[in-house]
Amino acid sequence: MKLPFELLFWILALLGIAGIDVGSDASHFSICPLDQLGISWCPGCGLGRSMKLLLVGEFRASWAMHPLGGFAFLVIGHRIVELILNIKRTKHYGKRIKASS
Repeated sequence: MKLPFELLFWILALLGIAGIDVGSDASHFSICPLDQLGISWCPGCGLGRSMKLLLVGEFRASWAMHPLGGFAFLVIGHRIVELILNIKRTKHYGKRIKASS
């Protein structure tokens, strides 16, 4: 069975977020285009670290890092569930299909 690229992307994104080390204050690698341009403020900076803090149960620290971390986590989780349900519907996984006579 071939999984859709989007489903693999979101699962790998959550696994990547789970591997983030939020404990160090040292500068970290960033793929943020605003950071790459030298702009210090970005509305998305801290979102991944906020989601990691949610995964380890640090809710107050997560909120302090970025208030939308929980919302982003819910949106990504919902999309993963939606993609899995779509696969089940289109491939008929988990359903009995009556043979036509």
